[in-house]
Amino acid sequence: MIDYIVTAKNVLEIESQALKGLINNIDSNFSLAIDAVLSSKGKAIICGMGKSGIIGKKIAATFASTGTPSFFMHPGEAYHGDLGMVSPDDIFIALSNSGETDEVVKLIPFLKDNGNILISMTGNPKSTLAQASDYHLNVAVEKEACPLQLAPTSSTTAALAMGDALAVTLMKARDFKPENFARFHPGGSLGRRLLSRVENEMITENLPLLSGDANATEVISTISQSGLGLAIVMIEGKVHVITDGDLRRAIEKHHNGFFDLSASNIMVPNPVSVIVGTRIDDALQLMESRSVSAVLVMDNEVLVGVFKK
Repeated sequence: MIDYIVTAKNVLEIESQALKGLINNIDSNFSLAIDAVLSSKGKAIICGMGKSGIIGKKIAATFASTGTPSFFMHPGEAYHGDLGMVSPDDIFIALSNSGETDEVVKLIPFLKDNGNILISMTGNPKSTLAQASDYHLNVAVEKEACPLQLAPTSSTTAALAMGDALAVTLMKARDFKPENFARFHPGGSLGRRLLSRVENEMITENLPLLSGDANATEVISTISQSGLGLAIVMIEGKVHVITDGDLRRAIEKHHNGFFDLSASNIMVPNPVSVIVGTRIDDALQLMESRSVSAVLVMDNEVLVGVFKK
C-alpha cells in the first residue's frame, strides 16, 4: 500500500527541483524575446496542443490581464482557417515540450512567410520548433513527476512558470501598476477598490443627523439605529461626529454624569472625511490608518453622504 503523504511530497519535490533548474536556462534569448514583445505593434498569440495548450491558455490570460494584449490559438483551428487572425505584427509564442508536435510544427511555414517573430518554449533545443524559432526558451526538465514518465507534470509546471516569468518581466518593463490591472478586472474586489469612487457606494439616505442639544439617550439611539457606528452632529453648518468609540470614552470619563451630557459635549470636531471623487482604495487606506469604519463624504464642504467599509 502506498503512502499518500510521501507520494505527494515526492511529486512536489520533483517539480520544485524542475523549477530551480529553469533558473540556469534563462539566457539572452529570454531578454530578446521580451524586447520583441515590447516593441511589437501587434498581439502575442499563444499556441499549443494538449496539455501545452492548456498552459498556453493560462499564459495568454495572464498576458492579457497584465498589459500585454494576447489570445490563445488552437493549432488545429489555426491550420484550418484561424491563421487569418494572425497579422505580420503579431508575436507568435508556440509551446511544445518535445518541439515536434505536428499540429504546431505545421504552422512554421506560414509564420515565416507572414513575417511573424516566432518564440518557442520547448524541452528540446535541438527540436524542429526550437531550431525554426527566432528565440527559444528552454523549459527542459530532468524528469516528470509521473512515475511512468508519461503524463506531463514537471514539464507543464516548468512551462507555466516560464510563462509567468515572461508576464512579470513584461509588467515591470511596462511599469504596470495596480490601477492598470484594475482596468482589466472591473468586476473583482480590486477593480472596486481602484476604479470605483466613494460617491458610487456612499450612503446618502436616512443619515444619522442630530442637533447639538440632543441628549445622550438620543445619541445612543441614533448611533444604534444607523448601522454606521456614528451620528452626525450639525451645528451652524459645521459637521461633527460622535462614534460608538466616543460614547464609550465619554461613559468612562463621566460615569453617572454621562446622561447629563448633550451631543455637543460628546462630539468630535474635524471628523475624518473624504471628498467626492476619492477612490475607494484611497478611502479604505485612510480609514485603516485612522482606525475608523466610516468616513464622511464632502462636496465643497457640504456633507453629501457616508462611506462605510
